[in-house]
Amino acid sequence: MTQTAPSGTTTRHITVAVNGEPVAAQVAVRTLLSDFLRHGCDLTGTHVGCEQGVCGACTVLVDGDAVRSCLMLAVQADGRSVETVESLAAGERLSTFQREMRAQHGLQCGFCTPGILMSVTAAERRGDPVERAEQEVLGGHVCRCTGYAGIRAAIRRTWEERA
Repeated sequence: MTQTAPSGTTTRHITVAVNGEPVAAQVAVRTLLSDFLRHGCDLTGTHVGCEQGVCGACTVLVDGDAVRSCLMLAVQADGRSVETVESLAAGERLSTFQREMRAQHGLQCGFCTPGILMSVTAAERRGDPVERAEQEVLGGHVCRCTGYAGIRAAIRRTWEERA
């Protein structure tokens, strides 16, 4: 259903499964998925950096695929499943890659980390070879702090544990 708000902004009702929970909302049709997640769902783990899809900090999974949430409209997620970094841990128990990122010192300031975690999660679920996972993470994410060595080590250790 499309409506026009008093200010002239066109809105639409959407229903999205966010981290496994149904979320129904009326959103302006121009609302970015990143803004919907951060402001509409209060899931601030999705970071917004460049707002051009280059840095990768806003990466989430939509129907299992890694996407830049700053380049996708919330209305495009209608009827779909969206996973954010908040979905990776089960309570206090971190995912394998989260634990390895910590153990291998794969993060410093942490701004890029949520996007990297989501991209690697998608690669791991697809069963990508470790070399491809490393290339996708490094090719699609900008990290200004770590030099990537710890991130690469965390990816390799995660794949070793998986084998």
